[in-house]
Amino acid sequence: MELGQLLQKRVGLLFPGQGSQHVGMGQRVHQLSEAARRIFVQAEEILGLPLRRLCFEGPAEELADTANAQPAILTVSLAYLEALRERLRELGASLQPSMVAGHSLGEFTALVAANALRFEDALRLVRERGRLMREVSQERPGGMAAVIGLERDALEEVCREASELGLVVVANDNSPGQLVISGEEQALQRAMELAQRRGAKRVVRLGVMVASHSPLMERVAHALAEMLARIPLREPEIPIVANVTGRILSTVEEIRRELACQVAQPVQWTTSVREMTNRGVTTFLEVGPGQVLTGLVKKIQRDVEAYSMRDLGLES
Repeated sequence: MELGQLLQKRVGLLFPGQGSQHVGMGQRVHQLSEAARRIFVQAEEILGLPLRRLCFEGPAEELADTANAQPAILTVSLAYLEALRERLRELGASLQPSMVAGHSLGEFTALVAANALRFEDALRLVRERGRLMREVSQERPGGMAAVIGLERDALEEVCREASELGLVVVANDNSPGQLVISGEEQALQRAMELAQRRGAKRVVRLGVMVASHSPLMERVAHALAEMLARIPLREPEIPIVANVTGRILSTVEEIRRELACQVAQPVQWTTSVREMTNRGVTTFLEVGPGQVLTGLVKKIQRDVEAYSMRDLGLES
């Protein structure tokens, strides 16, 4: 797809969350774009982390560490965004999205894109968010799994049965037919087995080493609320759809509440995408590593277009 074609469409920008990381991410856009290179340099100066080495070379285990993965994905996503803006400036145009949204961690990126949160503050927030999530996970190890082809009621019953072994809940509504469960290791493993027995088409362990969007993360939510109270925020310049409610975030106080509580609450991604299409978005562009959200959009709303950075030639 040619970038200039986006100028004639009502575009919604989507920013991916944790699990989208992979060794080599961002390397191509770093080679192609001066604006993208500036984002990487700025992030490394702010955090004192060798983000380019981590993103481009790994090792995968170090990149997957939640305290590294979160700032790395945010940085790569914003590098892509700046590269898009740079290319459009060369065409004498500018990127004017109708709406933005981000999945989990991606919500922080979306708020930077909407000029509601500064890049440097977002980096520090997600670095600490990741560190706190890792801390909880070390105390109560867990993770997440996608369950495909099982009704929500049946999956909730599975989680209730598996909860004899620990906490496990239905965490995310990613698309029709795809739900995500999250919880402590033994309970999660039991729920995965039960889901398959009850008729799930597939059960896939996700590349996330923490039980995000579950009550296990309440302590993280409280700590984030305290941090967010001290960080300057602005009302978004672009409408942004919230993870927790699937509705527009309008005020600074709404943003503070959303960013704190979403780590322990389910992501209503199906509702979020439908809210964007109901408000006129016809084309979705996933701005970040991978194509997870592009695939989900096509399952949620078959009559819209959805593209990733690979489709624009910015990711190999």
